[in-house]
Amino acid sequence: MSTLVHLIGQRAADQPDRLAYRYLEDGESNEREFSYRQLDARVRTIAGLLQAHGVRKGDRVLLLYPSGLDYVAAFYGCLFAGAVAVPAYAPRPKGANDRLDAIAKDARAAVALTTEEILGMVRKQPEAAFYQEVATWIATDHADSNAADTWRMPDLDADTLAFLQYTSGSTSTPKGVMVSHGNLMANERMMQVALGQDRDSTWVGWLPMFHDMGLIGDVIQPLYLGAACVLMSPMAFVQEPIRWLRAISTYRAHTSGAPNFAYDYCVSKTTPEEREGLDLSSWMLAFNGSEPVRAETLDRFSHTFEPFGFRRSAFYPCYGLAEATLLVAGPVKSTATVVRSFETAGLEQRRAVAASDDDESGRALVGCGHTWLDQTIVIADPDTSTRCDDGRIGEIWISGPNVTHGYWGRDDATTATFRAHLAGSGEGPFLRTGDLGFFHDGSLFISGRIKDLIIIRGRNHYPQDIELTVESSHAILRPGCGAAFSIDVDGDERLVVVQEVKRNFKDANLDDVVDVIRRAVSEKHELAAHAVLLIKPGQIPKTSSGKIQRHACRQSYLASSLESILSSVASDATPAEAIAETPAETSLLRQTLTMLGPLASRPIMESHLQQLVDEEVTSSGAAPRAGLGALNAAARLRLGQTLKTDLGVPVPDALVLEATSVEGLASNLIDLVIGSVTASLGSSSRD
Repeated sequence: MSTLVHLIGQRAADQPDRLAYRYLEDGESNEREFSYRQLDARVRTIAGLLQAHGVRKGDRVLLLYPSGLDYVAAFYGCLFAGAVAVPAYAPRPKGANDRLDAIAKDARAAVALTTEEILGMVRKQPEAAFYQEVATWIATDHADSNAADTWRMPDLDADTLAFLQYTSGSTSTPKGVMVSHGNLMANERMMQVALGQDRDSTWVGWLPMFHDMGLIGDVIQPLYLGAACVLMSPMAFVQEPIRWLRAISTYRAHTSGAPNFAYDYCVSKTTPEEREGLDLSSWMLAFNGSEPVRAETLDRFSHTFEPFGFRRSAFYPCYGLAEATLLVAGPVKSTATVVRSFETAGLEQRRAVAASDDDESGRALVGCGHTWLDQTIVIADPDTSTRCDDGRIGEIWISGPNVTHGYWGRDDATTATFRAHLAGSGEGPFLRTGDLGFFHDGSLFISGRIKDLIIIRGRNHYPQDIELTVESSHAILRPGCGAAFSIDVDGDERLVVVQEVKRNFKDANLDDVVDVIRRAVSEKHELAAHAVLLIKPGQIPKTSSGKIQRHACRQSYLASSLESILSSVASDATPAEAIAETPAETSLLRQTLTMLGPLASRPIMESHLQQLVDEEVTSSGAAPRAGLGALNAAARLRLGQTLKTDLGVPVPDALVLEATSVEGLASNLIDLVIGSVTASLGSSSRD
């Protein structure tokens, strides 16, 4: 079969009365169903309706539905009409619809399909940009079934454009990925083989249908297999995550999955009483496609739900992206999850070095399997376009029939992203994913995204690592609801942490929480947080699949549009401000350092500094000589005030907060002292 259009016709002919889709309207028992015969008839009706309205092959059709079977039928109806589906979502009745406005404008849709209820609501806001962009609006929920008789099969082949998958926009403005019928069929075949699926692999899903994982995974893959699919809305899951697990238990699902956050959500938001009666023994494949897949999450979920039949071997960590249709890499089904620890220092230098068993500072990464069928994955240096040697971290490049045709209407972006060639050999073209990773013992590991990298003092820091450190530092902080990024402060990159708190945050001392965050980041990553913002639940921008939109969060921070309940920013006093607070009499220590010069004065400065550090460490209850890493933010700020008095020079808070060793801080302090004296002498001579 070359297209889904041909496949649906075959399913309706071969297994007309077999269940295709069951939708749980309330997330539990209120059901609506399509057999394969009913699905085919409904899809033909919508396709005939589109053709009757003059929709031609290649015209874009915007889908504006809530989650449900109307959405499923409308998507396939576009394909049957030869149109290009543009999966979106039901507009908000009030408030901004900025993303929807951008999609409608970019796609230049000729028609919008929706329900009568939504169409009535939309017509009450004619000023909406998305409404003005589309000339023809059609409600399909009560369409005359006679329209199916007027449908005519369009001229379709593998290269025909099927739909535009607008990217989630985790690091940039959403773009329309051009997915052809051939891309779809190639990736669905890859998923079938990689996940070990067949017509008896009943699926359960709740992911948004306008998102690639929800549409291509939950909706299309069961159809490709000829299997049954049970669906519910994302809201049903969010309101009561036990509904997802009950559906798996009730309908004896073989396959179901979600991004990493959903598994954590099930652990934290289901009660022991709700879990009673679950039987998850049928769940053979629990896919987890996220950035990143976290070993801690797999452990917590397994520990919580193994008493109810869940098997840890069911976990299927995988990697994919819209530009490659969906799936890129995954392990062999039912094999043990690969978790390896790598030296943190090596990862920062883009080297993958396995950590020793006694290295507690190593970073645990979850393997995402390998390539399948005739797809190729290459690890390339993102700067030189050369193939990386074993053990080097580079950008993940992909080629194969699942790689889509590029970005709609964006030739330059398409060339930059989809037309990469390896330097020297000229091998290509490849899709540049923007993701950093490496192979180790045959398994692909994802270490971060190029655009999200935080580079401070020449060291690479992955925001996912910092976010995990932050959210784990205090019980009041919401897991999976924080963003770490860097900003420019007077020419230097500084770390900013934005973190949501739980709803009972009023029971906590938020100043103490910030102090704990700063200490955790300092000790774990040898970084000082320039700013820490604690915000109420629900403010961190995320994609529809739960990915943190760090770029959007950074923009909101810079625009001061985040509503913080506590904002803590390191006060880097300017030299003029600090000198005004400095005693007029120059200290003895300052005179000594100035007379001896940088090299000879270093042992004196280090000894004095170590004594001050020991005093702070001892007062906090830690062992003497524990070093700067044992000092929390408050202790470091006290140390800075003492140094300012002892040295008679301005000591910026950031200098002490970001220091990673006594030796390094001592060297910087000597430079400050000598520099301030030189500056004052220069000022006197000019006078």
